[in-house]
Amino acid sequence: MFPEDIRRLAQQIVASATERGLMLATAESCTGGLVAAALTAIPGSSAAVDRGFVTYSNEAKMQMLDVPEAALAAHGAVSEATARAMAVGAVARSRAQASVSVTGVAGPGGGSADKPVGLVHFAAAGPSGVIHREIRFGDVGRDAVRLASVRAALELLAGRLG
Repeated sequence: MFPEDIRRLAQQIVASATERGLMLATAESCTGGLVAAALTAIPGSSAAVDRGFVTYSNEAKMQMLDVPEAALAAHGAVSEATARAMAVGAVARSRAQASVSVTGVAGPGGGSADKPVGLVHFAAAGPSGVIHREIRFGDVGRDAVRLASVRAALELLAGRLG
């Protein structure tokens, strides 16, 4: 279902989290659950994956992940502030000790001069804090942005887990 490099990353994350006794959560917007799907495609992932939140709307981000309305109003859904709040909220609203979040503009529409199609913000939260990454994939097509975002989210989470 996923390319081999994504499967390897997901397998590495599941093994690392399982070995450390950590549970994981995902908080996704533009990827619509694909990061959770990649993780749960790995046999034995139930030992490491607690849940995934698909929070496509701002209302869902606020209700399910406690993303502050003020952050959304000031910075928008596609921002560092929102990605960080999503990652922190995923840990707070689950049994997970670590999480990864994704929020971006997959296209083909919806972009602006400040937030063009292909702009994606990621955050990973864990016992050692929260890290953020911004990537501009460009207007390469909706599917390509989403698949590249899954890869980037897994890389960030793998890095956070060590």
